[in-house]
Amino acid sequence: MRIGCCINMVALAPDGIGIERLEALATFGYDYVEMPLAQVMALGESQFSAVVEYVESAGIPCEACNNFIPAHCPITGDKVDKVQVREYFDEAIERAYRLGAQSIVFGSSGAKNVPPGFSKEKAWGQIVETLLLVDEIIGERDLSIVIEPLCRVESNIVVNAHEGLKLAKEVNRANVRLLIDYYHLEMEKEDHSIIEKARDFLQHIHLANPSGRAYPQTFDGVDYRKFISNLQKAGYDSRISIEAYTDNFNATAPEALATARDACGLG
Repeated sequence: MRIGCCINMVALAPDGIGIERLEALATFGYDYVEMPLAQVMALGESQFSAVVEYVESAGIPCEACNNFIPAHCPITGDKVDKVQVREYFDEAIERAYRLGAQSIVFGSSGAKNVPPGFSKEKAWGQIVETLLLVDEIIGERDLSIVIEPLCRVESNIVVNAHEGLKLAKEVNRANVRLLIDYYHLEMEKEDHSIIEKARDFLQHIHLANPSGRAYPQTFDGVDYRKFISNLQKAGYDSRISIEAYTDNFNATAPEALATARDACGLG
């Protein structure tokens, strides 16, 4: 298992990316960082190139990107601009590749939520088309798109891992995989048996204390070992990103890493 951290959740700078946290994460011993693609896409080319250089010098690789599609680039409903979507995907996937990412997380509730009065069935079909387009653009790059189900507090389609697995199976492309987020899993009160059912599609994990979506801590009363044990029984042995909020990053980030490593049996 490799333990990473989603830095946009703890960003301090106005751009919302969080690169000011990279050196600390490297010092704490995190294996990788997960960066927000929509925020990265808001940068000009020179600014982005500087970010790439900074990541390369910070001592911690970017192995994943979250926040794939911004809300102003809808992929469902009557207002989908296919030219805009294609142009955005072309550049976003290229930027993720330049950052070194191997997985792009597709949650993006603002872009994929079904508009009022629009057919959910049609929206589902549009999401399938979107993922097929992404798979086409990814091509031969060493990249995958991982579907992230978001609980119904945030989303109105693909709200649980069962729906995420159904979507991945329907798209049926090797580069389209599934993410399970412990926070969303618990918010939906979903049975953990979905982990075994999804074993052939699982490629990425997000972890947080469901109470307040906080950084996991050894003393917070949550049995993270059970969740990760279920992952291991299903043969999962890849990335786990801490995706959570904290008011005391320098104290809670190292503790979250220790908690996750302990739950994985990494010592």
